[in-house]
Amino acid sequence: MDRDFIIQIVSDNLKILRKENCYTQDKMAEIVGVTKKTIIQVEKGRALADWTTTIAICALFRESKLLRKHFGGDPIEIIELTVQDVTIRPQEKTLGGHIMWKNIDEYKGFKLQRNLISKHFRILDEENYRLFSTFDAEVAQEMWKDIEKTI
Repeated sequence: MDRDFIIQIVSDNLKILRKENCYTQDKMAEIVGVTKKTIIQVEKGRALADWTTTIAICALFRESKLLRKHFGGDPIEIIELTVQDVTIRPQEKTLGGHIMWKNIDEYKGFKLQRNLISKHFRILDEENYRLFSTFDAEVAQEMWKDIEKTI
């Protein structure tokens, strides 16, 4: 995924997100920090949200089932991966990949998985905490080999 794709998803779904949360265009503009005219333009498909607005919407509506469905999980994680290429740090506890994830490999409770929608990779520890994420298959395999060697 890249910025343009993320912007497109958010722009295409802005009206639905707004209505699901019972916000008027005025309130949505206030919450996101843009003008009402901008909200109207994006909702009518005449313009796309800019990157900053897209990040704000993803952060504010992080738990949205709609965004999670389109991104295959946490929209903020996808934004972090788009900007940083790789994240290596303990993250939130996951459900273990029962939905939207394919196990590529398992070793002593650790899992290397690939998201079925966004196609990014992650490594979970034995308690299903996300340790690592990337879109790069080679980097994911290298990290997986390091885990197999050290555990």
